[in-house]
Amino acid sequence: MDPKIKADSSLVKDFETKKSFSLSPKTIAIYLILIAVGIGTGFVLSNGAKSTSPAPSSSSAVSEGATYGSKDTKIFKDSAEGKLEEGGIEGEGQYHLVRPGGESQNVYLTSSTVDLSLFLGRKIKVWGETQKAQYAGWFMDVGRVEVLE
Repeated sequence: MDPKIKADSSLVKDFETKKSFSLSPKTIAIYLILIAVGIGTGFVLSNGAKSTSPAPSSSSAVSEGATYGSKDTKIFKDSAEGKLEEGGIEGEGQYHLVRPGGESQNVYLTSSTVDLSLFLGRKIKVWGETQKAQYAGWFMDVGRVEVLE
């Protein structure tokens, strides 16, 4: 700084140094308790409300009147019933439900939630979500199955 220029004391101010941020042991303990309660609540809620029914281990373990798959009826709101047979139409679906009225009434099915092969030859009711199809009159992604016979 040039000695000829004197600093005006009204223009130059000293800045106060800020205190460093630190947490007290009490604050740390409160945060740890809140985190533990949050984790515990999430664990209880995730295990307490199962969203799926246990899957049968084999087709012989399938019992009449039992329901398998997701319990979420908001996602899987479409339903159909009939006898489950293997085979889709032109690559759409792996299975189909045979319903009264002929082939035009078949519902072609696929599922990533339920193993439909366990229900072959049985009369079932399925809940799912209708999908777009080019060849199938009705193509459904199944999320829930009830065994009728």
